[in-house]
Amino acid sequence: MNNKIIIDGAEYNVLDAKECITIPDCFVKDSNKIGTGHGEAKLYVGQTTDGSTLDFFENFDGKCVIKKEDLISYLMDSENEYKNPDQEYRNKANMPQIFSNHFDKISNLDEEFLYFNIYRVDVKPPRIYINSHSIAYDLIREISLPNISYVAILKLQKDDELLYYFRPFIEYNKELLYEEEIAEIEEYENITTSERESIIKSRVGQGKYREKLLDECPYCPITMVNDERLLIASHIKPWAKSTNFEKTDPKNGFMLTPTYDKLFDRGFISFENDGTMLVSPWISPMNQKRLDIFNGKKIRMLPTEGREGYLYYHRELVFKK
Repeated sequence: MNNKIIIDGAEYNVLDAKECITIPDCFVKDSNKIGTGHGEAKLYVGQTTDGSTLDFFENFDGKCVIKKEDLISYLMDSENEYKNPDQEYRNKANMPQIFSNHFDKISNLDEEFLYFNIYRVDVKPPRIYINSHSIAYDLIREISLPNISYVAILKLQKDDELLYYFRPFIEYNKELLYEEEIAEIEEYENITTSERESIIKSRVGQGKYREKLLDECPYCPITMVNDERLLIASHIKPWAKSTNFEKTDPKNGFMLTPTYDKLFDRGFISFENDGTMLVSPWISPMNQKRLDIFNGKKIRMLPTEGREGYLYYHRELVFKK
């Protein structure tokens, strides 16, 4: 299993991952808050009773890093929520301008890699919190949208050096996005009623898109499950980023069982044009073993012909590298 990553020109082994640390409202800076209070810098990362959190952070004195490009990616992924907020932020009316301010600030950073240190906050067990007196850590607090964002942390090693790689992600309520996207399609003027219905049905993996995809690939190429009730018509290039043609093009999809559909949709796995699996380092080595996914795994029944362009898009813009 190839679990390596390049940081600032150096190759590190991926030892472990804290995959999903939710960013609560109490953690973010005032500009993005929903509730009252001024926020607190400490972040809850686990409990002493689970054992794994103490093992992960060891002495809580490891060097940490975030990447400028990851902060920009987070802002781009959260742009819709900033500009058309669903949550009731204190500054809801000003969120579009706040987005612009954040984007300008991050874009103008001089360093591509921002290093910092953390420490364990002195609170009564079993809850474990971390904190940091650093600009880099504060940037996470400043740009994050509460409740729908999370931080993932990779524990890396090069020789005897440990490095903790922090990266923020956003996790939208899919149902809200469906409603917004479908409402937008319903306002299209230059398409027929049948075309509109076909595009909308393709959003939820139904209609002619699903039928044509099943004709080409009547099974999940990873598990070989062929029960249609257990298969999801999964877009390669996300529906929201696709043209009307791409939304209903059966070459822009695979039939996948639910677990693999979620892994693919969230960018935790992708594929080379020859069917070789790529696995994101943001899935812990232990969970990779549990899911039986690993870099270099050959999915021989994956129908890649005619899908090369869509797969390139997925590898470059969806896959969590």
